[in-house]
Amino acid sequence: MTNDETTTVLIVGGGYAGLTSSLFLSHLGVPSILVDKHPGFSIQGRARGITPRTMEIYRSIGMEAEMIEAGRPFADDKGGAYCETLAGEWGWLFPPEAATSFPDLTPSTFNLADQSAAEPVLSEAARKHGAVQHFNTELLTFTDDGDGVTAEVVDRADGQRRTIRADYLIAADGQRSPIRERLGIKRSGPGIVRHHLGCVFDADLSKYVKQRAILWFIRNEEIGGMFLTTTAEPGRWGMAVDYDPETETVDSFPDERCVAVIRGAVGDPELQVTVRDKQTWSQGVAVSDEYRRGRVFLVGDAAHVWSPAGGIGANTGVQDSYNLAWKLAAVSKGWAKPGLLDSYHPERHPLAEVLAELTEERQHNRINDPENDKADDLLWNFGQRYLSGAMIGADHDSVFGDSLDLRGQPGTRAPHLWVEQDGQLISTHDLFSRGFVLFTGAGGGAWTDAATHVCETEGIPLIGYRVGAEVELVDVDGAWPDRYRLGEDGAVLIRPDGYVAWRHEGPAGEPREALSGALRTILG
Repeated sequence: MTNDETTTVLIVGGGYAGLTSSLFLSHLGVPSILVDKHPGFSIQGRARGITPRTMEIYRSIGMEAEMIEAGRPFADDKGGAYCETLAGEWGWLFPPEAATSFPDLTPSTFNLADQSAAEPVLSEAARKHGAVQHFNTELLTFTDDGDGVTAEVVDRADGQRRTIRADYLIAADGQRSPIRERLGIKRSGPGIVRHHLGCVFDADLSKYVKQRAILWFIRNEEIGGMFLTTTAEPGRWGMAVDYDPETETVDSFPDERCVAVIRGAVGDPELQVTVRDKQTWSQGVAVSDEYRRGRVFLVGDAAHVWSPAGGIGANTGVQDSYNLAWKLAAVSKGWAKPGLLDSYHPERHPLAEVLAELTEERQHNRINDPENDKADDLLWNFGQRYLSGAMIGADHDSVFGDSLDLRGQPGTRAPHLWVEQDGQLISTHDLFSRGFVLFTGAGGGAWTDAATHVCETEGIPLIGYRVGAEVELVDVDGAWPDRYRLGEDGAVLIRPDGYVAWRHEGPAGEPREALSGALRTILG
């Protein structure tokens, strides 16, 4: 069979994880083809909250402004509430001020952008950078022969079949992941724990919702439990209620029943409601035992699913894709060995196992004891720690520490600094995403010379910067020594995903050899 299309990476699935994989790879100049069996993007709300860490990632590739614009309809939505009915008394699950900015920690802030609005933005940006995307196209079969992956797909509109040959396959095909199932990769965890019916509807709730929250958890004897969310369109809302799949289907919820549930949640038996869309979905808690099998990698819901409490499911999928994309780019372009790809599972899998437990605990508290929601969102966002062969000197024994006092340790997110470059105020995180970055103090000229030499002689994308006064990066707050715990002539090496790969506490006798040796170890 001849191959109708060839590419470096085939991505199956056009949700958040698949589209961001497409975007990140195109940003790095890696050819990819995305296929998705659906004809377009769903109007169901699904994921909405974009965490500061994910916004930081979008910022690093020049997409922060576009994602903020995608969330413009939600700019005034703040906080999360719980109540028996909207017409009754409210309490705050998390107050509006919880979504404030943290300029000493990150250049980015929490953002609300409905997945139905964000996905087209991500798709268009990826295609502008050369990514190929085929919607209404379903994967039929695939074979990993050790040298690459051959996939057969079908256009669902005309039934035409064709083959795609790729070096690697990314499975972003959702929690039921046919690719994962075909590979026989097992999952750990309780599995499906709840079943929901989602409904999009139009109603005038303005007299009950004087301040728009991000979401409302509503629980009373009449309706049991549900949650209500805003949408990008004025007067349009989304809600979800539990249902029993053994006795009910979506047909068990005619419009009249949905209207009754909505009226019971609002506390207005005469409320005018127009139902626009309905679908069922399941809430699972499970983590795949393997994130990689041969040349196939799992990202997003194909790799992990858990409670939506905390809003980190889709965000974790984006960060899976970001972790994987630079490694695929490094290997495909020849500046890293294939062994680098072995670091994907040990970096992302342990984190998912812990988050699955933490989010389920949080979901339980929000439903049964909302005032006891004590989760540390900032630690969940910025305290994630890696341990793999793609870094040197990481010695932690857990994926989260006790605080955000990380100070540039290997395996942790690089601390954010405000610096001035050529008269422009930027974050150090604005310098990441395309290659390695080496930071050193004002007296570390030998380190920046070494970075230039290694880049030119070994073909590794690497730029060195001195941080201090009257050097390449002016430390406007004088925070460099404290944030990174390095002096004038120490050095720290940052990976393209913004994680610390290696550090040297002082000057090196042979900085070129020290830096080159570190990179050879890190890159497989």
